[in-house]
Amino acid sequence: MTPDAAQVHAVEHRVVRPAKRLRGTIAVPGDKSISHRAAMLNALADGGAEVHNFLPGADCLSTLAVLRALGVESTVDDDAGVSVLRIKGVGLRGLREAADVLDCGNSGTTMRLMSGVLAGQPFLSILTGDASLRSRPMARILEPLHQMGVHVIGREGGKAPIVIRGGTVRAVRYRLPVASAQVKSCVLLAALYAGAETTIEEPEATRDHTERMLSAMGVRIEREGPAIRLTPPERLGPLSMRVPNDISAAAFWMVAAAIHSDAEIHLTGVGMNPTRTGIIDALRAMGADLDVEEERVTAGEPVADIVVRSSQLTATAVGGDMIARLIDEAPVLAVAGAFAQGATEINDASELRAKESDRITAVASQLNALGARITERPDGMSIEGGTRLAGGDVESFGDHRLAMALAAGALSASSEVRIKDAEAVAVSYPTFWDDLDRLTE
Repeated sequence: MTPDAAQVHAVEHRVVRPAKRLRGTIAVPGDKSISHRAAMLNALADGGAEVHNFLPGADCLSTLAVLRALGVESTVDDDAGVSVLRIKGVGLRGLREAADVLDCGNSGTTMRLMSGVLAGQPFLSILTGDASLRSRPMARILEPLHQMGVHVIGREGGKAPIVIRGGTVRAVRYRLPVASAQVKSCVLLAALYAGAETTIEEPEATRDHTERMLSAMGVRIEREGPAIRLTPPERLGPLSMRVPNDISAAAFWMVAAAIHSDAEIHLTGVGMNPTRTGIIDALRAMGADLDVEEERVTAGEPVADIVVRSSQLTATAVGGDMIARLIDEAPVLAVAGAFAQGATEINDASELRAKESDRITAVASQLNALGARITERPDGMSIEGGTRLAGGDVESFGDHRLAMALAAGALSASSEVRIKDAEAVAVSYPTFWDDLDRLTE
């Protein structure tokens, strides 16, 4: 267990009381998706890099542990309150065979993306994780890797542990059956080791952090409509950067402010990649008082400050292309729907059932336990709004995003909410409870 996770683990139940007001300025942690990719890609670069505002959450630390087992040196230090990853790249072909299985912890990103990296390495690797990760679907990466000529197997149903005998990768044209940034990134990372151009087609655009970072490191990567083409490089140049603050983490405070009767929260330096801003579009469609200010670009990623105030929300419907742009924010969007007037619909989101928990069932059951009126469907849920949440006992099921979504709703509940397994927030937001305390002082 990481030090951050160990510190939070003692808080098995967290009591969240209704807040009289919410006020403050918050810099949420660095983006989790970008932090993972910055570590992996700089590990494959020729030379060292510094990644400022790296997220030291449990998932990203799992990525660093896997890379260390493969011979990559790195440290994470605190520099005036900002986490800095210093990493020495070993080159595209400089990884060495691990002496043991590679433990990805609870991190699906680590397992899926590192499978792509290890596809190109001329040695045997075995990737495993905790009980939750070993139950999650990995067949979606095994299939394209098989097509690329990689010897890779998993347990029945394509579950981890995953065994990879890498070294030979062939170029393919692959169409993703479902929109998934992790599957896309797995194929792109394997394609770094192919002998010719690889083309990937997406059914809907998903987050493009991998493509942006590879391009910045000197890889020829082009997009034309739904197709992404990657030409294998000779080398990757190291990329020192500052990671934008995570919009997925900021989303909890956006909703907390919008549903509260007396709130104004300022969120600084939030990543505004257009493949990730679905939560902003959804909240604006619901009538949220939300301003985007000081727009700028950091390390090729758009960034801005966000201000959200108390709002009178009305119901909305999300689905189709929008779902890929807010898949991680769906649990807290359901909280917003519970407070909005009318019926909010979340559609085309069956992917939620394959996350750290079955997020459709988990969100519906736990919010309903607090008096919400949510009906789950195979691919989403319907939220009948207009009823203030009551107090009570709920559970996160070890899912960091569910724990934080429940806390955001609890700040506007009629009485205190007790959240079991609240320590799960350490996966992506180790300082979440400290920030909540700051906003409610």
